[in-house]
Amino acid sequence: MSIKLKPLLITLLLPALLFISKAHGQDRVITLNEAIKLGLQNSKVLKLSQSKIDEAVSQYNQTKDLNKPNASASLGFNQAEIPVNTLSLGKLNLALPPNNTAWLGTVSASEVIFNGNKFKYAQESTELLTQVSRLDADINKDEITYAIVTAYYNLYKVLQSKKVVEQNLATIDAQIKQSQRFFEQGIVTKNDVLRFQLQHANVELNGIDLETNRKIVNYNLNILLGLPETTQLKVETIADATKPLNPLTNYLDTALANRTELKQMDLRGQVSDKNISSIMANQKPTLAASATGYLINTKFNPIPQSGSAITPIVLGLNLSWNFATIWTNKNKIAQAKIQREEVDINKSILVDNIKREVNQNYQSYDMAINKINLLQTSIAQAGENNKILESKYKSNIASATDRADAQTLLYQAEINLELAKADAGLAYYTLLKSTGKLNK
Repeated sequence: MSIKLKPLLITLLLPALLFISKAHGQDRVITLNEAIKLGLQNSKVLKLSQSKIDEAVSQYNQTKDLNKPNASASLGFNQAEIPVNTLSLGKLNLALPPNNTAWLGTVSASEVIFNGNKFKYAQESTELLTQVSRLDADINKDEITYAIVTAYYNLYKVLQSKKVVEQNLATIDAQIKQSQRFFEQGIVTKNDVLRFQLQHANVELNGIDLETNRKIVNYNLNILLGLPETTQLKVETIADATKPLNPLTNYLDTALANRTELKQMDLRGQVSDKNISSIMANQKPTLAASATGYLINTKFNPIPQSGSAITPIVLGLNLSWNFATIWTNKNKIAQAKIQREEVDINKSILVDNIKREVNQNYQSYDMAINKINLLQTSIAQAGENNKILESKYKSNIASATDRADAQTLLYQAEINLELAKADAGLAYYTLLKSTGKLNK
């Protein structure tokens, strides 16, 4: 009989096994470094940033093209009809043919020899703006990385809190069974049993909230990493959330040397300098060279033949100077210099903001480290208190309320410690970001 049932069992179990395999395949344990690498690789924002860099490079190349010689060629056909073709000038009579045909072709080339270096300044300015675009991409990279780190630690906080909830539910279940035995023996009252059951319900409610938060954070992190939305992510346990903290001045110096925004300000200052030079160049004369060749063919056949076409070639130099710019450019130059000063002022404001940001993140990380140390002491105290009250409760010295309160204190301290570890880890990366070293 067992042999006959085997095919049926396989038929029934195969879909279930496939479902289990599929569900298991959706689980993924991921480290923080893996998450950052994957998120940067799949980021649509960074792909857009690369597109803007490519656009800036294209504009730079177009500016370089402006400095190349201009050249053109043309060929035109003209048919002239002359209904009145005789002209009397006293004794001289002039007669023209009733119609005529002509081909006119030109080939010309010209190049600016000197124009106050305006092309050079335009090219250098565009190159600097291309560098600014690259730095924009670096800023976006830092923002994406920080968003991934934040989501990763948020998921860690939720998952660790869920573990603490599960552990406490198991502990409370044991206490409920114990209190029921004591109630049956007449040692405790029904209220004592209800007290533990109420505590169990409250912890379960907390677990429901945590699971909802887990789903939200997990979904958002999947989007950031470019993973299937149904992937159930697991993260590594934070063994040591604290890292050595150097003096504040070290972080300030690092920030002033590495922050991308300051590098951008320096580049924008150079662009302003080029703009001033370009405006001043308008006051200088322009020298250009040109060469033009003509083909004038009076036959219907466009191919020139001896005696039917002339080919004059004209070479020239053209020197021009709009000296009115000596007085019309003054206000433009003044405006450009004001804009240059604004760049310097904005940079000094940015420096102050960066210093405040670094200091705030430094103090936050220092506070997070101190919190962990205090909470570790608190857990040790709450654990000892819980053991004492557990022993007293078993000896019928302490009430069920005291026993439940001791367990609640320990439970809350354990959750607070895991949250503090995650907050410390995130605070460290926040400090790192403010120094410009998040991806370096």
